[in-house]
Amino acid sequence: MARSDKAATVAELAGKFRDSNAAVLTEYRGLTVAQLTTLRSSIKDHATYTVVKNTLTKLAAKEAGVTAFDGQFAGPSAVAFVTGDPVETAKKIRDFARTNPQLVIKGGVLDGNPMTADEIRQLADLESREVLLAKLAGAMKASLNNAAYLFAAPLSKAVRTMEALRLRMEEQASASAPVEAADTEAVTEDAEAAPATV
Repeated sequence: MARSDKAATVAELAGKFRDSNAAVLTEYRGLTVAQLTTLRSSIKDHATYTVVKNTLTKLAAKEAGVTAFDGQFAGPSAVAFVTGDPVETAKKIRDFARTNPQLVIKGGVLDGNPMTADEIRQLADLESREVLLAKLAGAMKASLNNAAYLFAAPLSKAVRTMEALRLRMEEQASASAPVEAADTEAVTEDAEAAPATV
């Protein structure tokens, strides 16, 4: 490979490291081209899987400021450059490695933070971004419903109390009205029956 080609490859890989929110370094010794194609297809919505030369990739990682892979470039290597959901990518790579044990996850980087192979497997055990967002939205909706209920409860209680008071006052008024009328009639009858005195 010519020196200019090497420089272009290093620049391209450094750009991929910079543009990715995560990257996973793997060793693919013993995998066929068909198996690698299957892996590429499974992660294509969230990442690109690139077979790399160790020396050039080490230079590119250094140029991009990625130190997560120091000392790990040995054997046939490939990097999954993640531009989409890192959880979904980690799941796909983990699942592929389960059925194809020749694929070895060496390590990774997520938002500039180095990750071990075990941490990548733990990342794969998380729920996808969409599921987490849906759960968050559900929790927020429940919180909003509770808040609305808490705000509305004192108002509805006040309305119910005022209505009960109104009904009670009406009942008292209607119960005392016939008594007052009967008292007025009795006074009138007494006045008429009494003889006038001069």
